[in-house]
Amino acid sequence: MRLVLALAAALLTGCASVRIDVPRPVEHAIDDPQETALARNFAAQLTATPGQSGVRLMPSGQEAFLARAALAHAAQSTLDLQYYIVAPDTTGTLLIYQVLRAAERGVRVRILIDDVAAGGRDADLAALAAHPNVEVRVFNPFARRQWAGLGRVLDYLGDGERLNRRMHNKLWIADNAAALIGGRNLGDAYFNADSQSNFADLDVLAVGPVVAEASRSFDEYWNSEWAVPIQAFTGLHADAGEVQRLQSAMEARVGTFRNSDYARALRATDLAQLVRNGRLAVTPTYATVLYDPPAKVGRNAAEPAAHVMSKLREAIEAARNEVTLVSPYFVPHEQGISLLCELQRRDVHVRVLTNSLASTDVPVVHGAYVRYRPRLLACGVQLYEIRPGTVDSSGTRSALSSGVSLHAKAIVVDHRLVLVGSMNLDPRSRLSNTEIGVLIDSESVAHDLDAWFDAATSLDHSFKPELDVPGDPSGSLSWVGRSDDGLVVRYGSEPLASWWQRAVSGALGAVVPEDWL
Repeated sequence: MRLVLALAAALLTGCASVRIDVPRPVEHAIDDPQETALARNFAAQLTATPGQSGVRLMPSGQEAFLARAALAHAAQSTLDLQYYIVAPDTTGTLLIYQVLRAAERGVRVRILIDDVAAGGRDADLAALAAHPNVEVRVFNPFARRQWAGLGRVLDYLGDGERLNRRMHNKLWIADNAAALIGGRNLGDAYFNADSQSNFADLDVLAVGPVVAEASRSFDEYWNSEWAVPIQAFTGLHADAGEVQRLQSAMEARVGTFRNSDYARALRATDLAQLVRNGRLAVTPTYATVLYDPPAKVGRNAAEPAAHVMSKLREAIEAARNEVTLVSPYFVPHEQGISLLCELQRRDVHVRVLTNSLASTDVPVVHGAYVRYRPRLLACGVQLYEIRPGTVDSSGTRSALSSGVSLHAKAIVVDHRLVLVGSMNLDPRSRLSNTEIGVLIDSESVAHDLDAWFDAATSLDHSFKPELDVPGDPSGSLSWVGRSDDGLVVRYGSEPLASWWQRAVSGALGAVVPEDWL
C-alpha cells in the first residue's frame, strides 16, 4: 500500500513543470494595415464617417466559414488566429489549409490555441509550425504530454486551480485590417457543416480602427508568459518534410469536400468575393473591443474591474428601457438575479434566450440554471429556451433553426448598445476563463440583433417557460411551445427532454459547485 501511495505521489508531482526554455520572440501586429488591399478596399465604405469602424453581424454558419476563408485568401502580410478549439474535422482542417496556403505566399501566420482542446495533437501542430512562416503557441499548457488523457488527468489532480482556467477567446484577424470576433470556434458544428448536430452561433465581421484594438489584445496574449511555443514540447528541429505530409493530407480532404452538398451551397454565393474585394456591406459606427487580460488565468489575476463581465454589468445597470441577453449557458448567480429583478422593478424590460434541457450540450449547467428560473420568472424576466432542431445536408436553413444547441453570446441594451463575443453569462466566464467581445454603439446593428432574437424566440424555435401562478416562484412551471403539426401546446415538464437528460441535469446540478460551471 505504501508503495502504491509513493508511486501516486511521484506521478502527481514529478516532471509536472512546463518547459518554456525555447525561443519566444516578442512580436506585434503590422503598423500600417491601411497599406494592405483589404484595408484599402473596405475603406471606401468608411470615408464618410472618419474615426468609425465598419461592422456586420454574421449569424449564418456558412457565411462565417466563407468569411474566414476569404480573409485568409486576401491576406497579404499577416494572419492571427486565437481560438479555444480548432477541431481536426472537415471545416477546421480546410480553414487551416487556407492559412497554410497564405503562409506559402509569404504571409506571417500566428496561431494561438488553448491547450484544453489540443491534447494529442502536438505532432500535427509542430508540423504546421515547421513552416518558416507559421508559428504555433499553446495557451496555459498541460505539463504531461504523454500517456494521452491519463497525463492530463494527473495534471488536473496536481495543478487543477491553474488548469481549470482557460483561454476562451475567438479571433480571426487578417492584415490587422479585418477581424471576425464572436462565439464560434473552428469546427463543423460551428459552421452548420455537421450532419448530425450544429450550434446556432454569432460572429461580427469588423473593419477599420476597431481591428487595431483586437490586434492589441492578440499581441498581449501572444507575448504573455502563458503562451508557449509548440516546440517546447516537440523539440526545435521539426522535419520540414512534415509540412508537406500535413499539406498533402489537407489537400486530399479538400478534394473530397469539393463534391459535397455543403461545398456546392458555398459556391452558390458570392460572399467570399465580396469580402476579398471589400464590397460586403458593413455598418459604419463606433465600436470597441473588450477583453480580459491573459493574467486572469494566473493565481494573481488582475482586478475584476478590468474583466469583460464587470464592464458588461456597468452597461446593463445603466439600461433605461430594455435589456436582451443571449447566452447558451445562463447561470446568473445571486448577483445576477438581484440586477435583473431590479431592472424589472425600474420598468426595464428584460428578455433572456438560453438553451432548453433538450438542446443543451452541458446538462449540468442547465441544472444550475433551473435553480434561478422560478425567481426570474416571478419578478417579470421573460425567458426563452431554444428547442433542438436539425439541419439538412446542404446547410441551407437559417442559423436560427439549424442549431441543435444555442452557442451565440450577445447583449443588446436600449436598442442601441450591442455586445457580441465569446463570453457566457455564467460563473466560468466571470471567474475562470478569459473572454473577448466587440461593443457596438449602433441602432441599426441593434435592430438587426433584435430581429434575430425575435425570430429565435418564436414558438417555432423556442419554448417559453411560465409560472402556473404568476409571481409565485414556489409554484409549478409549464412551457408554451409549438408541436410538429403546428399547434400551440403547453408542456408540464422540460419539453422534449429524455428521462436521462432530466436525471443527469438534476443530479449533477445539485452537487457540482456553481463556480465550476
